[in-house]
Amino acid sequence: MKQIFRTIINENPLFVLMLGLCPALAVTTNFESSYMMGLCFLIVLCVSNGLISLIRKIIPDNVRIPVYILIIGTVVTILELLLNKYVPKLSEQLGVYLSLIVVNCVVLGRALSVASKRDIVYTFKDSIGIGLGFTISLMLIGSIREILGANTITFMSSLSELTGYRAIYKVYPDMSLLPNPIFVSGAGAFLVLGFLIALFKVFKKEDNHESN
Repeated sequence: MKQIFRTIINENPLFVLMLGLCPALAVTTNFESSYMMGLCFLIVLCVSNGLISLIRKIIPDNVRIPVYILIIGTVVTILELLLNKYVPKLSEQLGVYLSLIVVNCVVLGRALSVASKRDIVYTFKDSIGIGLGFTISLMLIGSIREILGANTITFMSSLSELTGYRAIYKVYPDMSLLPNPIFVSGAGAFLVLGFLIALFKVFKKEDNHESN
C-alpha cells in the first residue's frame, strides 16, 4: 500500500508528471465520463504492463517497443469492443480518446521504465498507483467542471444502458450564479487543471515540510 500511495502522490500523471493532458481536457465535461475514462486507463495499464512484465525476458531489445505497443493496442481494442457492445453511448462519449490510450505516453513510459525491468508484483502495484492517480485526477477535474459549468453531478447516465439506473443530481438548486458555461468549455478545462496543479504543488510542499 505504501508503494501505491507514494506513486499516487509523488508520480501523479497529471499533477506532477504533466502527462496524459489530452483526455484530461477533453473528456472531463462531466463526472461519469471522467471516472470511466480513468477506469479504462487503469485497466489498460494494469493488464498490458502485467503482460509485459511476464514476458519481458523473452522480448529482444531491438523490437521491444513495437511489441509493447502491440500488447497495449490489443488490450485497448478488446476494451473498445466491449464498450461498443454493452455501453455504446459511453463509447461514443469517450470517443477517439479511448483509442488514444494506445499511444498515451504514461502507458508506454511505465512499460519501458518499470514493466520491462521489474517483476509482476512490483509492476502491478506501480500500475495501480499510476492508474488510480490518473483516475482520481480526472474525477476531480470532471466534478469541478460539471458542478460549476452545469450545476449537476452525473454519477450514471450513459451507463444506464447497462445498469438500467440513471443518477444525475442538481448540486445547488437555488444558486443563481451557477451554472457558468465557461467551465464546460476548453477554456474552463485549462482553468480547472491549472488551479488543481497549483493546489497539488502547495499540498505537496506543505506535506514535505511536515515530514522534515
